[in-house]
Amino acid sequence: MRTIRYTVPPERRGWSVEQFLRHEGFSGRMLTALRKLPLGLLLDGEHIRTVDPLSPGQVLEVNLPEEEKRLPPCDIPVPVLYEDEDVILYNKPAGMPCHQSGGHIHGTLSSVYAARCARTGTVTPFRAINRLDMDTTGAVVAAKNQFAAGKLWKSVKKRYFALAEGDLPFPDGLIDLPILRERPLETRRVVDPEGQEARTEFHLLARGEGVSLLGLVLHTGRTHQIRVHLSHLGRPLLGDVFYGGREEPGLRRQALHCGRVSFPQVLTGETVTVTAPFPEDLLGVMERHGIPWREEWLDFAPAKDPKRLPLFLRAEQ
Repeated sequence: MRTIRYTVPPERRGWSVEQFLRHEGFSGRMLTALRKLPLGLLLDGEHIRTVDPLSPGQVLEVNLPEEEKRLPPCDIPVPVLYEDEDVILYNKPAGMPCHQSGGHIHGTLSSVYAARCARTGTVTPFRAINRLDMDTTGAVVAAKNQFAAGKLWKSVKKRYFALAEGDLPFPDGLIDLPILRERPLETRRVVDPEGQEARTEFHLLARGEGVSLLGLVLHTGRTHQIRVHLSHLGRPLLGDVFYGGREEPGLRRQALHCGRVSFPQVLTGETVTVTAPFPEDLLGVMERHGIPWREEWLDFAPAKDPKRLPLFLRAEQ
């Protein structure tokens, strides 16, 4: 059971328990669940109601409910890049889905997490805050409890890296083109005026022989967004045959990696930044095309105002 303790500060004198916890990010749904637990909410070790007032110096204890959700465990080793009491961050390999689906029951990242829970004697659902395609590598942030999931929702900032075909005629840009599922129930997406809003910011980091290394930031989270946008521009990802990319020796997937994430620490709010090492298959492709890896590329800075980037492709163009 996850226990969180707060010492009531002077400025919150007279606040009710509910006011205090809502200010800390607890949802109404979570407060309802805590009310039903005999030891869900304690004040200085004694049971308290959510309507009761607080005094400075008192210790409010929150005992989050355990959640039963068992998945088939998977013993494939996946590196853990960061972990605390509320968050775990994996470096997902290529070929591994984040979640189970009809075609992927075993060998998912959720099953890797289930195996970890079995070893530590805990049972909690796998809550991926950012999801990656099966063949996209890199950082996946997962919350260990519902409270952490609520705090992290829309708060994880991601930096992607991709190898695209050809040479872009511009060093920076914002692709603003809507994306739609090509046919109902099918996976493939296309740019279409009737689609959902989709914006991808890109920065050219290096040029090689027929290849461009890009740093990318998603301003929306559509399925296959980077792959669809670059394909539409005539610069598909290397290895992404699903969206028109060419096959590349030593690469059996699209050349896309989530290389850096940052998020607020659940309790303190301090920024946590984690880097996912570049995978060997992409490093090999880069070397073959004359792009030696440079660590400073991980620090590329997104535009402060994306709308002021040199190129701005709008849906009506």
